Amino acid sequence: MHTPSDRQAVHQPRRVERLIAGQATSDGAGVKLTRVLTQSLQRRLDPFLMLDAFGSDNPEDYIAGFPDHPHRGFETVTYMIAGRMLHRDSAGHEGLLENGGVQWMTAGRGVIHSEIPQQEDGVMEGFQLWLNLPARDKMRAPWYRDFKADELPKFVSAQGVAVTVIAGTSGEVTGAVTREATAPLYLDLHLPAGSQFAQIVPPTHNAFVYVYRGEIRIGGQAVPAQRMALLANDTSADGVVIEAPGSARALLIAGHPLNEPIAQYGPFVMNTNQEIYQALSDFRDGRLGEAASPAPGDKSIK
Repeated sequence: MHTPSDRQAVHQPRRVERLIAGQATSDGAGVKLTRVLTQSLQRRLDPFLMLDAFGSDNPEDYIAGFPDHPHRGFETVTYMIAGRMLHRDSAGHEGLLENGGVQWMTAGRGVIHSEIPQQEDGVMEGFQLWLNLPARDKMRAPWYRDFKADELPKFVSAQGVAVTVIAGTSGEVTGAVTREATAPLYLDLHLPAGSQFAQIVPPTHNAFVYVYRGEIRIGGQAVPAQRMALLANDTSADGVVIEAPGSARALLIAGHPLNEPIAQYGPFVMNTNQEIYQALSDFRDGRLGEAASPAPGDKSIK
């Protein structure tokens, strides 16, 4: 399937507001990762709360994985580009996330889950994005869906850019998941040398690009690997144009801000401190991860 990526489709491209280097950290049982979108950027990049990039061929960096831990009030989107991770949760879901696959989990009112590598050697690489839920959906039933690589919508542009549409719409291709409130766009772009890719992005959306291979240029600004380009908000801008002098790979992520208060304590993201206290109480008393009744499908959250 070929869909043109026409430079003229974007008349006024966004510029790069600033480049951001992630912070090396560890999470779970000692998994080494880079926190690209940190808590200090949550208001600026609303509705996104966090982006972690993990990648290593040293099993000591990832083998212990992420044992049982709780979440409430947001969604997690895990995209694996190498390796295998087993998910189990308190709502009765289980799935094996493999190369090129996506796990989309809505924590809602609460879930306790684990993410454990299913390999003893080799490369483990991927990304986890946290997407906020509007106040009205924070206490909804948990939901979960695994998408294998061949289930994710893809296309190749006229310039040879291979596009995986995890969420939102690019060209005439609609992604695996849609959300009305946050309208997330999540694209994985594989750009051959000398190519460019244009994507319409509403001026109301916050947007960023994370480069994980090679180097790209946006409005003349070079964006090297392991850097996030935070795209400037401009009411006259209608999208972004990405150019690749050499072959490169990047994530393009955008969404409609909720403009609601954010109260976060570790794995709980609510709107008020009182709701955080309640989440802690529910977790302590064993109520947070109670099995949920079946939730609606992936396109049902409004």
